[in-house]
Amino acid sequence: MGPEVLPVPSDEVLPRGCETVIVGGGVIGVTAALFLAERGHDVVLVEKGCIAGEQSSRNWGWCRQGRRDPREFDLIRESLHLWRGMNARVGGDTGFATCGTFFAARDDSTAERYRWWVKEAAQAGIHAEMAGAATIRALLPGDTAPPPAALHCASDGRAEPQRAVPLMAMAARKRGARIFTGCAARGIETGGGRVLTVVTERGAIACNNVVVAGGAWTRLLLRDLGIDIPQLQVRATVARTQALAGGPECCFWDNVIGLRKRADGGYTLANGLANVAPVTPDSFRFFREYWPLLAMEWRHLRLRPDPRLLTGWTRGPVPLDRPSPYEACRVLDPKPDLRFVRASLAELRRRFPALAKARLEQVWAGMIDAMPDTVPVISPVPGLSGLIVATGFSGHGFGIGPGAGWLVADLLCGARPLVDPAPFRIGRYTDGSNPRPLFGV
Repeated sequence: MGPEVLPVPSDEVLPRGCETVIVGGGVIGVTAALFLAERGHDVVLVEKGCIAGEQSSRNWGWCRQGRRDPREFDLIRESLHLWRGMNARVGGDTGFATCGTFFAARDDSTAERYRWWVKEAAQAGIHAEMAGAATIRALLPGDTAPPPAALHCASDGRAEPQRAVPLMAMAARKRGARIFTGCAARGIETGGGRVLTVVTERGAIACNNVVVAGGAWTRLLLRDLGIDIPQLQVRATVARTQALAGGPECCFWDNVIGLRKRADGGYTLANGLANVAPVTPDSFRFFREYWPLLAMEWRHLRLRPDPRLLTGWTRGPVPLDRPSPYEACRVLDPKPDLRFVRASLAELRRRFPALAKARLEQVWAGMIDAMPDTVPVISPVPGLSGLIVATGFSGHGFGIGPGAGWLVADLLCGARPLVDPAPFRIGRYTDGSNPRPLFGV
């Protein structure tokens, strides 16, 4: 089972029409609903399961600029600004705190790469540094095997995924958004080159705009419209410990340890080097697009056959008057890989004697929606007016979510975009740009 998420009750009466329907109740869809509602926009969000039931509650909880692709610099900088004011905006405690992020560099090539990143980030107004021995000792108290160098971004933060996204959803409702959980969108009807209707299991909603923010389900939703994006899924395992004192306060990454201090006093713990990429029919279809990422991450990705999963699941569109795959599987709840997280726990105990009694209170897994260059798509779809796609955040979506939601709202309302949307255009995979990943999932 996934982590316990703050419940968001559903609205009851499904409207026959609205200005915009958002499909997906994760951080991207919810923040888009919040910022649209704040502008007086008539918005309805539909979610097949519960708010933040999948990766938006199962992630590490990092809100980081550190080690981001430069194409995301402007968007993550704006997202951190939004995070700092989020508690006041939603009228509740999202758990956001500025704690800094720390990425260990244990070899010269990694250190050199991080030095390059620090210079690039500075040009975008993001301050970071290569931490030396004294700073590392201060950030990692009691570490028995500290790295020789590290990338440190002190202005980065953390938040509580299981609380933050539901609080944003409840704030969106207070501002006029209507939110329906347990309400799967079976498909989107189009005509005359534009979207017309979202058909849900509870009825149809006529609309002028649709935002598809379905996370790992997005490719399947778009495929039924004849829209092809090279999206695959990656399974990540995460755990939490009991309350502990004496460990790092910063978000910390070093080989098999990915660590975040939690508001409840424990730690969110994950393996920083091990994820599972299920092998489906689409894995073979998109092999060429993903080859650069696989070549870069071959030590960190385990490929495992899983013909049942998502994009290989159905042969074609299901008629919209029949139950859909989204009703058959309300919440993706994959089996966690205990080996990965146990290796992280053993290393944590070895490295930090103060945490020697750490134990795993809960372990879960989630499905990451990945793109070949690990940069998201936040984009209108050429040739189909009114459709916005926001997906492919590649495991980095929680922290950048508020900025992404704001950008979606800008694109729908015709406002001046928060940031240049060109790096996130859906056409970059077909226009000859040939984008390459800088960092992994």
